Amino acid sequence: MIRTTALLVIDAQVGIVEGPGIGPVYEHAQFVQTMKSLIEKARSQSVPVFYVQDVDVAEHGAEAYAIHPAIAPLPGEPVIQKKATDSFYGTDLHEQLQSHGINHLVIMGCKTEYCVDSACRKATTLGYDVTLVKDAHSTTDNEVLQAEQIIAHHNTVLHGLGNLEPFVIVRGSDEDVLVPSHDSYR
Repeated sequence: MIRTTALLVIDAQVGIVEGPGIGPVYEHAQFVQTMKSLIEKARSQSVPVFYVQDVDVAEHGAEAYAIHPAIAPLPGEPVIQKKATDSFYGTDLHEQLQSHGINHLVIMGCKTEYCVDSACRKATTLGYDVTLVKDAHSTTDNEVLQAEQIIAHHNTVLHGLGNLEPFVIVRGSDEDVLVPSHDSYR
């Protein structure tokens, strides 16, 4: 099967990445730089970039609501507004991906244990192979774990997670994550 890739950027909004309130996320400056590099690489290779924006982060139009300016979408790049943790629930994300013939998603964004985790899991049940970029998702500390522990935990738990045929692979941004490697494990 031919794999067609899209890059999915989840909730990389100013209010989460930089704060105040929800953020800043763990190692936010490096996190933004890693996302920026991957977005530029995707664009240079004509890999479509899809953005998901959480409507509950801040009031629409507020600076905190905006996608981080260092990685802002270009005109014509889809921005999907969501109300739920699951990027697919109540949105047309799946339909848009299908209209582009996408069957492999490279996922990065915020927050690891909520929206990133949900997107990875849901994508496999919808038939997508997923590459989670291990150093391009981030979160904040909680009452039990430090952000670094949450990220490491999810990189371990999600690697190899599958639902029937599609599954998640966790790879670093130093690898060619835009080229799916799932078939080498099948």
